Amino acid sequence: MQPALNPGDWLLVRRTTGARWPLRIRPGQLVVARHPHRPDLLIVKRAVRREPGGWWLGADNPAAGAADSAGFGVVPPSLIEGRVLLRYRRRGR
Repeated sequence: MQPALNPGDWLLVRRTTGARWPLRIRPGQLVVARHPHRPDLLIVKRAVRREPGGWWLGADNPAAGAADSAGFGVVPPSLIEGRVLLRYRRRGR
C-alpha cells in the first residue's frame, strides 16, 4: 500500500465483527479485509466504491502488481474485518 503505508508501519483498526455500532466505510478509506480466494490472508486496501454485493477494493500502487478487486472482484461485507483509523510510523523510518 505504498505510498500511504510503508513496511513496518503499525495500524490501529476498528473491527467490524462484534462491534456495538455499525461500521461505516466510505470511499477512500483504508480497510483490512480477508482475501476472497484465500480467507486466511488479511489484506489492507483502499475502499474505492460500493458495488452490488460488496466493496471494490483498490491498491494505491497497482503498477507494483498488488492484488486488488481488479483481480478478485467485489469483496463481500462479511470479508471486511475493519477500517484503519490510524497509522503509526516508528521514529527512524
